[in-house]
Amino acid sequence: MNRRHFLTMTGASLLPALPACTTAGSTEQRRARPLPVSASSYGAMPSERFPLPAIDLSKVDPRYLRQVVNYRSPEVPGSIIVDPERKFLYLTMPGNKAMRYGIGVGRAGFAWSGRAYVGWKRRWPTWTPPASMIARQPELEKYREGMQPGLTNPLGARAVYIFQDGRDTLYRFHGTNEPASIGKAVSSGCIRMFNQDAVDLYDRVQTGAAVVVLGTARPGSPFDESVA
Repeated sequence: MNRRHFLTMTGASLLPALPACTTAGSTEQRRARPLPVSASSYGAMPSERFPLPAIDLSKVDPRYLRQVVNYRSPEVPGSIIVDPERKFLYLTMPGNKAMRYGIGVGRAGFAWSGRAYVGWKRRWPTWTPPASMIARQPELEKYREGMQPGLTNPLGARAVYIFQDGRDTLYRFHGTNEPASIGKAVSSGCIRMFNQDAVDLYDRVQTGAAVVVLGTARPGSPFDESVA
């Protein structure tokens, strides 16, 4: 499969839930639902090379927080399945389970689907915008040779590089300095994750793992999910 075909074809343990704090007489607080993971999973990470700030969970749709789900898939455990339509990334696990992460995906015109694999992984990667992006956004010319790692770097704390047939596809799963973009279609094709989730995925996934990015039309798909 060549790169053109790839771009156009369609196709740790569970953390405890944290009950919402409630106060007698507060209707809004009584209606609050427990979060699917511990708030500490999205807390500050001061030991990182560039200390990560906590994510304000009050501004996050709980469905996009990391959690273990029941997941039916023909892929072996340790594979990555991306569902751009639902804005979820699944890391398959034994026993028809998966770790599910909320993601931001490519906006119209940059969406992609197909099969690939994890070529390599990087902590605090350098970001080098491709020539096509610089042509669209000339202000990025200063980063043609790369933007140094840091909290303002668009790739965030971790990046997982997607390869096909031994070549870099130029697509990545990576952290983001724009947490509000999770659950939306805003990127240039790469898969964005909360920085804390990018760190978690980096620690779990192995180089060489299969990657499947689902298309929007998939009648009779073997992939299915329900919350565990």
